[in-house]
Amino acid sequence: MHATLRTILPAAALLAAGAVCPPARAGGYDESVSGDLSDDGLGPTFVALAAGSNPIHGSTGKRLGTIDRDYFTITVPSGETLSAITLLPGTGVSGTFSFIGVQQGTQVTVSPDATSVAGLLGWIHYDVAQVGTGILDDMGVASNGSTGFTPPLGAGNYAFWVQDTGTGPVHYGLDFVISAVPEPATALSLLAGGGLLGLRRRAGRR
Repeated sequence: MHATLRTILPAAALLAAGAVCPPARAGGYDESVSGDLSDDGLGPTFVALAAGSNPIHGSTGKRLGTIDRDYFTITVPSGETLSAITLLPGTGVSGTFSFIGVQQGTQVTVSPDATSVAGLLGWIHYDVAQVGTGILDDMGVASNGSTGFTPPLGAGNYAFWVQDTGTGPVHYGLDFVISAVPEPATALSLLAGGGLLGLRRRAGRR
């Protein structure tokens, strides 16, 4: 009897623990699997993001003389941030460079034919030399009418516009990294711990 209980109780505890765990969120997008991203800034494709890495793979450029632009929108949940965007291996550029811009909200209202990007939070031209590096900091620099921002981007809705400047199509990969906002108590304890460590080091030098 006791052996049976010892076998059953741990299994029941595991089941109970699993019952209260929220389902895992899957994030990212791949045009080769889920279809072409929208080419309409006023009706971008919604891309769900999860905590951690969220690779988005697509292609832009010219197809039969028509420019293919990709527009998608994301939601950064409360208590989390968009902490990085990294250019992934396999990203190509058919012209001199490609373009990515971000606007707050669920639409990109800036016209591709505009001479100013007023309305965007930020943007950059990127090329293959930046593959493997983060581009969010560079996007945050105000330029040609963009507002500018200081990463990370907090909770809210954001719409993105990706476009190659030459002939194409060419592939791009972007990894959107979602991170939790540190709890104030955790941040304070880390600071306090660092301060104590510094005091110990100074005391050891005497």
